[in-house]
Amino acid sequence: MSTPKKPAGDTGMRYHHGNLRTALIEAGLKMIEERALDDLGLREVARAVGVSATAVYRHFEDRSALMASLADAGFAQLGMAQREAVDAAGGGLAGFNAAGKAYVRFALEKPGLFRLIYSHRPNLDPSRWNEKDTESMDLLRTSALRLVAPVHGEGAAKVFALRAWALVHGLAMLILDRQVAADQRIIDAVIDAHDVSFVPDGFREE
Repeated sequence: MSTPKKPAGDTGMRYHHGNLRTALIEAGLKMIEERALDDLGLREVARAVGVSATAVYRHFEDRSALMASLADAGFAQLGMAQREAVDAAGGGLAGFNAAGKAYVRFALEKPGLFRLIYSHRPNLDPSRWNEKDTESMDLLRTSALRLVAPVHGEGAAKVFALRAWALVHGLAMLILDRQVAADQRIIDAVIDAHDVSFVPDGFREE
């Protein structure tokens, strides 16, 4: 008796009824590092899991919905990586710097996912203190408030948060675009340059 062949692109994953959505997201997360973003769609993910495209449409109405779900999963992974880095460093300024390094490390380890999460989650803003967002952004806000606001005020904390995000995101993108070498010593030196005493004119509260 011959063994049935696996569908083309089968990832080998198995799922029970009701878990197809999770299986599709897991397959998409894997595939996004193996091909160009424009080449990833509902049919490709369906083929990888071994189901029909019709089955996928029961969980995602279109490609944009799938990409948004992959972006959400990516942000969750990024936030978890940063939280673990903060805890390992013991919090404080050391933890803040560790979160920045984890951000860059995530981008280098999962470049496809890193590019996806920002192309499908617009209007992020670390200065919107009262808005619940991704864990990564919430961690940035709360850390900036804790480090800067007690001495220089909330306005300075908002600028500090944006400055820190711009630094690590810009560094990550420069490395991904091969404008800067992926040298861990350089990454550490750039990120460890954070100084909470730096407050631009016009934002310091005396």
